[in-house]
Amino acid sequence: MTTASTGDGAVAPPPFLLTPHQGESARALLSYVAALPLQSVDAQLLAAVVAIRAARTGVGNLTGTDLRSLRLEDPVGAVAELTAAGWEVPAHLVGGDPDKPAGILVPDMAPGPGHVLPLGKDARSRVSGWCLRTRLAKPVRKGSSAVRLAALFLAAHCSAELVGHAPADLPVACYPAVPVLLEKGFLAEVTGKSYRLGPAVGHLAGLFRTPEEIAALAREAEERRAAREAAVSAEATPESWAEWKADVSPALLRHVEAVETCRLCRLAFPRFANAFMSPPTPLPMPRSALDAYETWRTGHPDCGREAAQFTVAFRTGHGHGPSYGQLCKGLGWKKLSRELRGVIVRTLIEEGWLTSTPPVPWTLRPGRTAHAQGIVLPGQMTRPGGR
Repeated sequence: MTTASTGDGAVAPPPFLLTPHQGESARALLSYVAALPLQSVDAQLLAAVVAIRAARTGVGNLTGTDLRSLRLEDPVGAVAELTAAGWEVPAHLVGGDPDKPAGILVPDMAPGPGHVLPLGKDARSRVSGWCLRTRLAKPVRKGSSAVRLAALFLAAHCSAELVGHAPADLPVACYPAVPVLLEKGFLAEVTGKSYRLGPAVGHLAGLFRTPEEIAALAREAEERRAAREAAVSAEATPESWAEWKADVSPALLRHVEAVETCRLCRLAFPRFANAFMSPPTPLPMPRSALDAYETWRTGHPDCGREAAQFTVAFRTGHGHGPSYGQLCKGLGWKKLSRELRGVIVRTLIEEGWLTSTPPVPWTLRPGRTAHAQGIVLPGQMTRPGGR
C-alpha cells in the first residue's frame, strides 16, 4: 500500500481497501466466526483466516508455515477446536511438511444452497487481502491473537469518517485488547463502546453504514423515483427552458450556461435541458452490476486517481465537469452498462476520489481523497495547504 505527498508536503493516507459492499462481506465473515462454537481467540483468528479462503469452494488451503506465521499461543488447541466444530482438518497440518497445503473443509461454505458467505471471486480476494493487511498492520502485527482479532472487528465496523461502535458480536476476549490498540495507535480514541480508527490505518475501515443511514439512502432513492414519476413527461421546450433558467441562482446559471454553450461537448438541446429540468433517474444496482464491478475494479486498481485527474483536465477544457458517460468514455472504460457505470462512479464518490453536487448534472470533480493527494481544480491551488 503506497502513500502520496500532498501539496504542502504532508503524507496523504492511502485509499480504502474495501468498498462499502465488500465491507459488508468482511463483517459477515467476522459475524460467522463469532457465532462458531469456539472458545479461544486463537481458534477464532484461525477460523477467520481459513473461512475467507474457503468462501468460494468450501475448502481453505493452509500450510504449516501459514499456521506458524499466525503466532497462535496454542495452534494445536486451535486446530482441535475447529475439528470439534465440524471442520475437516488434514492431520499433516500440524507436525507434517510445513510447505504442503492442507485443504481444510468448511461444511458451511460448500457450494450450493445454504452457503453462509456467498462471494464472487474478486470480492473474496479483496476481503482476504483486507484481512491479511489488517492483521499485519504495524500497530498490531506483533500483538496477541486477541489484539489482531479485535483489530479486524473494529476496523470492519468503522465508517468512512473512521468512526465506529463496538459490534454486539465482538468476542468478549477482545475487550481487554482495546487499551493495547489505543496505546499502539490503531485506535485514535475510545469513548465507551465508540471509537475512532487511527489515521495511519484509516484505509482499513470497512465503511460501515448504520441501519438508519441505509434506510435514509433507501428513502432518498424512493423520493427520487417518486419525483421522476411526478415530473411532466413532455420534453423541455425553448420556452420552458428559458423560464426555468430565469428562476435559478446566479451560480447555477453560470454552470448551466457553461454546459449549454460548451463547444467541445456540443450537446443537443433535449440532452442538457431535460438533464437539468427533470429529477435525476436513480440508477439501479442489481447484483449482476455489483459482481461485474468486482471484476472490473481488479483490472483498474488506480481508477480513483485516474478519474480525479481526468475531471481536472476535463473541467479545464470544458468549463464544467463530465457526465458519468463522458468520464468512462474519456478514460477508455468501454463496453460498460449504464448500471455498471453508476456503480463505478458512486463507489469513487464514496471513497472520496470524486465528489459532485447532486442533483445538478455535470458537476463531477476531485473529492477529499484526491485533494489529500494533491489532485485539485486549478482554482483551488491558491488555497492554504493546496486544498
